[in-house]
Amino acid sequence: MARINEEEISYLMLLSKLLKAALKDDRTGTGTSEIFGHQMRFDLSKGFPLLTTKKVHFKSIAIELLWFLKGDTNIRYLLQHGCTIWTEWRYKQYVKDYINDPLGYLTQQEFEQQILDSPVFAEKYGDIGKGYGHQWRNFGHNTECKYSGDGYPIGELTTVEGFDQISWVINEIKTNPDSRRLIVSGWNPHEVNQVDLPPCHTMFQFHVNEGKLSCQLYQRSADTFLGVPFNIASYALLTHIIALECGLTVGEFIWTGGCVHLYKNHFEQAKLQLTRSPRQFPKLVIKNKKSFDNMNSKILKLLTIILIHQLKQRLQYESIRRASWRTTL
Repeated sequence: MARINEEEISYLMLLSKLLKAALKDDRTGTGTSEIFGHQMRFDLSKGFPLLTTKKVHFKSIAIELLWFLKGDTNIRYLLQHGCTIWTEWRYKQYVKDYINDPLGYLTQQEFEQQILDSPVFAEKYGDIGKGYGHQWRNFGHNTECKYSGDGYPIGELTTVEGFDQISWVINEIKTNPDSRRLIVSGWNPHEVNQVDLPPCHTMFQFHVNEGKLSCQLYQRSADTFLGVPFNIASYALLTHIIALECGLTVGEFIWTGGCVHLYKNHFEQAKLQLTRSPRQFPKLVIKNKKSFDNMNSKILKLLTIILIHQLKQRLQYESIRRASWRTTL
């Protein structure tokens, strides 16, 4: 008899709970139901937590994670690999600049193509600011200038060197695995207003026990229908990658949410999802097991990730046994 997927059931129970929760206003004006504080656990040794009751785009998850690990903050890399999940934020800024231009402005599709075609345009409109890649790989980096009391710049620009948290935490896991300080923070209070969207997944902590690497994420703001399935799979993949680099196997991924919400315009989709029975999670196999070649130059060669489906992935439950893709950084 197949094992019941209790871990995905725990996610469905969260959806059900939110459908019954009190309504609350939110930043977007859409309206949400919300609870404060929730936790789910996933045993990565038994399967990869890619939800089976809705379609979750694994390629975008992996491309975005590699973008973070490169320390990149410009969407050009994402678009070069067919990932558009951050385009909306940059496009909004572009439209704001050109809304009153008598010649009009580009459509979002044209905007994406211009980012791809023009490095100069990409430099101006493609950078999201001091987001996850910056915080993970260059935390605190800044260029400063002293100002007089009248507000005029005085002296030369000075550079504050950033801190590479990913390199540091990998070294700590290898050399001090019993540490209770294996933490990476994406939240810098001085810089939360210098990015399109302040980090939702704000910090994560690793734990090593009996040769297994576990990871716990704290997510301050959790869009349960769209974002949380994506975040669960992303940090599960991150745990696999860091475990591989450190010569460990995977243990658990623990997801902890702060303001956990369901947008009102997702209520009907959530109800539909609750009518579906979860299948077993797929297995993740990483081929061409390359380590981080040089963490200081932020180069990661993860040439092929093969996700072996032992489930019917699409919403229509088409039969798909294997999905594979290749990316070269």
